[in-house]
Amino acid sequence: MAKQPSLAKAKPKQEEPTFKWEGTDKRGVRVKGELRAANQNLIKAELRRQGIVPLRVRKKPKPLFTVGDNVNSKDIMLFSRQLCTMLGSGIAVVQALDMVGSSNKKTKVKELILTIKSDVESGTSLSKALSRHHLYFDDLYCSLVHAGEEAGVLEVLLDKIATYLEKSEALKAKVKKALTYPAIVLLFAFVVTAILLIFVIPTFEDLFKGFGAELPALTRFVIDLSNVFQKYWYLILGAPVVAIVAFIQARKRSRTFYQWLDRVVLQIPLIGDLVATSANARFARTLSTLFSGGVPLVDAMTSVAGATGNYVYEKAVLEMREAVSIGQQLNFAMRQSSLFPDMVIQMVAIGEEAGSLGDMLAKVADFYEAEVDQKVDTLTTMIEPLLMAFLAGVVGTLVIAMYLPIFKLASAV
Repeated sequence: MAKQPSLAKAKPKQEEPTFKWEGTDKRGVRVKGELRAANQNLIKAELRRQGIVPLRVRKKPKPLFTVGDNVNSKDIMLFSRQLCTMLGSGIAVVQALDMVGSSNKKTKVKELILTIKSDVESGTSLSKALSRHHLYFDDLYCSLVHAGEEAGVLEVLLDKIATYLEKSEALKAKVKKALTYPAIVLLFAFVVTAILLIFVIPTFEDLFKGFGAELPALTRFVIDLSNVFQKYWYLILGAPVVAIVAFIQARKRSRTFYQWLDRVVLQIPLIGDLVATSANARFARTLSTLFSGGVPLVDAMTSVAGATGNYVYEKAVLEMREAVSIGQQLNFAMRQSSLFPDMVIQMVAIGEEAGSLGDMLAKVADFYEAEVDQKVDTLTTMIEPLLMAFLAGVVGTLVIAMYLPIFKLASAV
């Protein structure tokens, strides 16, 4: 097989700007639209070729605000599905990339896809063009695309990638749903409590000063707490924001903190069980996708380690990879890690013996993804009344504390 010439230094074609045009067709009807070309003259020539008299052609201005325009995992999932569909219809890679990129409404996604198209046009393989954007296309993605190009079944492997990303997004959405609701309720409770302590309690305090009687202990405690909130409200309200930002930055920048946090999360009741189940589902789904796509088991496990979403599982999978690379069976290496349930190990053992490891891992992934869904529903059902009770308890305590002196005065009369 002839060695492909190195194109690392090949300069990609510059992306053509987009022009907005207006004109009239052969019926005299005013029409407008957008086209990409090197300059206005080419746009006018193309319009005349289509039977349209150009009246106005101008370069499309860049938007001032691009909030929410960043490339996210859902964009990559949609791109994969669209590209798979077009390649399956017999459209060439470059033309498919051009169609997918041009039809995307998000500026940064469009720029990303059209940059990849330019690289492929210059002779670079699709897998190599994708690997230049490692922030969006990880090793798992690029490995499957490379395997598809080598075997001549790119659309089949892209279908597996798209299916994998769709299931991963669904799994992440379920876990986020379970964790977001309690956070919102707690934030709401904090804001309501702060408003009561800063604005409502002082009104009652002024009222109680005219009583001339000793206030109950609970009422004195709430009034003292209100005075602290009024004096240091900016610190009390700002501290949670600073803490959240510091937490996010520490998790991103400090590997030690990230590793410690992942260990602690697995020990939290209910939450830890959900995270472990989610990690098992991701492990099985990712390894099934890669192995079924023709990626060797040892090579696949490097990508699988990062896809588990938890450092404890990532470290265990890398250790399993080392064991498999020296001849151990995967099910034996999994048993040594003490992280995977017996059912998973037994299914993997059956798959290895029968030569259907990919299919068995897919069945495991289906089972654990369904279990994650069930655990999320159970967790939400359990947490919701507890959070409501907590919120009612906090607000109720403040209200009772303020009305105790009034009840005491009424009983004295």
